[in-house]
Amino acid sequence: MGFGDLKSAAGLRVLNDFLADKSYIEGYVPSQADIAVFEAITAPPPADLLHALRWYNHIKSYEKQKASLPGIKKALGKYGPADVEDTTGAATDSKDDDDIDLFGSDDEEESEEAKKLREERLAQYESKKSKKPAVVAKSSILLDVKPWDDETDMAKLEECVRSIQADGLVWGSSKLVPVGYGIKKLQIQCVVEDDKVGTDMLEERITAFEDYVQSMDVAAFNKI
Repeated sequence: MGFGDLKSAAGLRVLNDFLADKSYIEGYVPSQADIAVFEAITAPPPADLLHALRWYNHIKSYEKQKASLPGIKKALGKYGPADVEDTTGAATDSKDDDDIDLFGSDDEEESEEAKKLREERLAQYESKKSKKPAVVAKSSILLDVKPWDDETDMAKLEECVRSIQADGLVWGSSKLVPVGYGIKKLQIQCVVEDDKVGTDMLEERITAFEDYVQSMDVAAFNKI
């Protein structure tokens, strides 16, 4: 019983004929019998041995699960046609150091392929990322700007505030809000880019108009 020498063309032809009406070496599901025969083959069968090649490619797809396949791996001579002499000899009892671990080799090859594919995908991602416009973080700020007294020219005060220009700063609507004793404060909206304009900078620039401005407070601060 056996396939003969599966490293030879004759052995592969025996395997091909054996698989002409079978999907697996034993039974109806992949098992350790398939793994035992698979590992005895040093290279994929040629295209003209279509049954053997079909089986080989199918079993190769189980390389990650080979240890969990059912059955117990037996000597290679225990599988195959009954009328073929087992020529594997003692080599079936102990694996020769020179035998090729097809699964191991495939793992290494696929590892290199996976590494190459990962590097290509990372390069594509970085390329797309560099072309994609960055999201600009912005905030909407409502400022309360208080004058010194009720005689302060509020129109001039607002003109001074709006004269402040900076990259990432856009002034919005405004209104005068009574605070008592005839005094009104300027309440003004602005939108800022967080990386470019902060409330400390606004306070420093606004309170610099000391002839009109007593103080500045942040009434509301919302991320956009």
